[in-house]
Amino acid sequence: MKLIPSVDLEGRAEENIEVTGSQGRFSEAIMKTNDLQYLRSGLRVKCEKDVNPSVRWTCLSFAVWLRTYMEFLIRVVVYLKTAYQLKTRDTRELESATFFAPYDKNIEPYIRIATALCAILSSMAHEIIHYQQWLEDKEMDEKEAEREAKNY
Repeated sequence: MKLIPSVDLEGRAEENIEVTGSQGRFSEAIMKTNDLQYLRSGLRVKCEKDVNPSVRWTCLSFAVWLRTYMEFLIRVVVYLKTAYQLKTRDTRELESATFFAPYDKNIEPYIRIATALCAILSSMAHEIIHYQQWLEDKEMDEKEAEREAKNY
């Protein structure tokens, strides 16, 4: 259960309202952050059909745990891929996980995780740290992402 700003039909923020859902999360609110309006918030996980069921369940459980301790003001989707490695968008290097950080905060970021590697949750946490860096308009800091991912 959490409080979020209510928005009337004309887009003006009103008092906070209490929102609960099937998991106590609100997913389709209009949120205001730094004078920008976002239509969707939250953390979502999408799996390719051939992802190992226990890997899928573990990643989904980790996402539930993350939602308990973190707020996702702009929706970020984690795609679980069956690939061994993924090509990055910019350098085309092969990695176990990637984070797409758009310049425009009106475009939703996303994370891709190669599920054939043993460090799946560590990769997911690492990319979540990059999401937080992006959200706060910080430089993508690999050392910070590695350090913070270990804490999770």
